[in-house]
Formats: sequence, C-alpha cells, structure tokens
Amino acid sequence: MKAKKEYIRYTEDMKKDYTVFIPNMLPIHFKLIARVMNNYGVRAQVLTTSGPKIGETGLRYVHNDTCYPAILVIGQFIDALESGKYDPHKVALMLFQTGGGCRASNYISLLRKALERAGYGYVPVISFSLAGIERHPGFRLSLPMLHRMLYAVTYGDLLMTLVNQTKPYENEPGTAERKAEEWTRRLTDEMANNRIKYRKVKENYRAIVRDFASIPKTKTEKVKVGVVGEIFVKYSPLGNNDLESFLVSEGAEVVVPGLLDFCMYCVYNGIVDHEFYGRGPLRWRLNRLAYKFLLKKQRDVIEIIKESGQFRPYTPFDRTVSLSEGYISHGVKMGEGWLLTAEMIELYESGASNIVCTQPFGCLPNHICGKGMMKPIKKKNASINIIAIDYDTGASVVNQQNRIKLMLAAAKREAGGEPAAAAGPEKAAVK
Repeated sequence: MKAKKEYIRYTEDMKKDYTVFIPNMLPIHFKLIARVMNNYGVRAQVLTTSGPKIGETGLRYVHNDTCYPAILVIGQFIDALESGKYDPHKVALMLFQTGGGCRASNYISLLRKALERAGYGYVPVISFSLAGIERHPGFRLSLPMLHRMLYAVTYGDLLMTLVNQTKPYENEPGTAERKAEEWTRRLTDEMANNRIKYRKVKENYRAIVRDFASIPKTKTEKVKVGVVGEIFVKYSPLGNNDLESFLVSEGAEVVVPGLLDFCMYCVYNGIVDHEFYGRGPLRWRLNRLAYKFLLKKQRDVIEIIKESGQFRPYTPFDRTVSLSEGYISHGVKMGEGWLLTAEMIELYESGASNIVCTQPFGCLPNHICGKGMMKPIKKKNASINIIAIDYDTGASVVNQQNRIKLMLAAAKREAGGEPAAAAGPEKAAVK
C-alpha cells in the first residue's frame, strides 16, 4: 500500500517572514479576520484579484468537473504565486474548512496537487478548521483568537446589512460603501489592541448604526431580492459575478443573511448529532453553551438595530431554526443543508419574496436543499418567487443576468411598478 504523503506544515519560524494568503469570500469580514490573525503573529493577506483569468488559472491545474468555488480559490492562489509580486518561498495559503460531507472538504488535497503541478509543491497549505482536520505548529486556534474573530463576524454582518439597506436609496452613490471602508479601517485598528471590551463593541455597534442612519437617502419603493446558496458563491463577488452590484444596478435592494447564521448552523448541527445519533454528551454540552452564547451576541446586535428605527434587524437564529419545520429535517446537513431551505423562508417572511438561489453547477447538497426545495416552498407560499442560478466556469454571465432580469420584471409588475402589457412575456418565462 502506498504511504500517504506528509503535507508541508506551517511552522513557528515561518511566522517571522511568511505572508499567508486568504481567499476573498467576504471582503469586510475577512479583512477584520485577517487583522485578528495579524495580532497573533500570522501575517494574513486577503487576495482581492478577480476577472476571467482566475477561473482560467484554476482550470489549468484542476479538473473542470471540480466544485466551482475550488476552481476559483485554487486559481486565485496560483495566480498570486505566478504574479511575480511575491516570493513563493515566503508564502503560505489558508483554506477555511468545516470538515463536512461535501466536496469542499477535499479542497485542501486538490490545492496541494495543483501546487505540485504548478511547481509550488513546497508552499504550505494551512487548514482553518474547528474540526481539527490538520495541525500546524505556527497556527493554532485558541479561545481568545476565536473570541476576537467572533466580533470580526458580528461587525462584518452589521456593516454588510447596513450597506445593503442604504445603497439603493442613498442620494450620493458610493456613500454607504465609503462608510463601510472607513469603519473597516477603524475597526481593524481597534482590533490591534490586546483586549476587546464588550462594552466598547456595543458602543461601536450603535455608532455604526447612527453613522449609516445619517446618510441622506430618498426612500422609494424597491424590490427586495434575497440571496441564498452555497456559502462561497452566495457571498463572494468573484464567485457570483458581482451579483449584489448587478441587483442594485437593476433597482433592487439586496438582502443577504449574515455569516454568523452559518457559524450558528455549524454549532447547532453538533446539538442535532447528539439528539439524532447519540454522539458524545460532552461535545453536546459544549455545543449548547456555544449556541446560547452566539444567540446572545446576535440578539444584542438585533436590539441595537431596532433602537434606530431606520433599519430592518436580522431574524434571530432560533427563529430561523424553527422555519425549516414542515419542510426539511435538521438531519439534512451536508453543505448548507437545512439552513438553505430555512433562509429562503426567512427571507420571504422578512419581505424579500424574490430570491436568487446561487449554486455551483453540480453541487449536490445545494441542488437538494436549494433547487430541490423550491417546489414545496412555493406550494405553501404562493407569492414567493425563487430562481436557481448555476455558477460555473462555462456558464454564461449574460444568461445568468437575463434570468435575473426576468425575475425582477415579474416582481416589479406584481408590485405595480410596470404595466402588465410591457411585462407579460417575462412572467411566462419566469413561471
């Protein structure tokens, strides 16, 4: 039997002069997370490259049947190594992994094979995973580090939500995004401090909400469009062809559930594992404690958003959990699992009855829990309008956008924003 090849470890000595590349899934969140890592001696840098060359680079080293997010992430890493801007012998790469039962859990092996083919087999690849998939002496997830990263996520969710609720209505285009950039810089500077006081965190929440509330806006009727799907193409502008900007340009308000929801979904699944399969009582207790802790943090942000009276707060995650009942079992947890179904109902309940379900072509969990659940959801909620958009290196951006335009045309007609005669053919196409 062939012995398993030992992977290159990221060591303590490497922390001195190695740069650790992070793929850009959530621009605001990941900048904050990178700063937390910098505080612990890891020189993290979020890659922001985009364009067709990223997918083309990935396809040179990965089979085209591979999961689309893997092609993009691997392509972005190798593109950076080939750019000539960095010394490949002083670079490490980081992948975020849940350790769940989907193709994403194999990214790290695919990346290492791709690096060998490209001539960079000596580059360390770090697995960021609470499941302890791999061990690297130079990168250890400690409770203090995770605690700080939690606030990077809550800050990121808040900024993302406020930008989405402000951008379609701002009198001066670009104001909301500039505010988000200013707050990201300010928060990254604050996170350089050794201690984070929760009182200060809550003060920041209130200051952020006030700052966005002060932006001059003209409130007009906009179609609210929710975005759900596989986590990378749902959030990443690289993965979804800058879907959010496209929707705003078409006169829509974008509604996207936060990253904290996915984190709580992963923790909640640990509780379900005990209840369904009798797995370890100790892990069950730890997951329950973590779940209650995260719920409290989310509720604090919700209450602060409510105080302003100008923005819609998030849906509490325990409510999201209950929304899946009657549709899908909590035992369905491959990929985004039951959360994907629950988020579609959550968005509908919050007023975003038009939903784009983003999924990598051939992603089985998303075809089941997303596209596969559209019919039962529509059966119980007649006015909901969901379209599933496949994202792949061979997919046509024009076709994707045209399908979304058809959905928006039908939504505007339903809202009374267009004459029925002008939008008649589109309705037939969408239905």
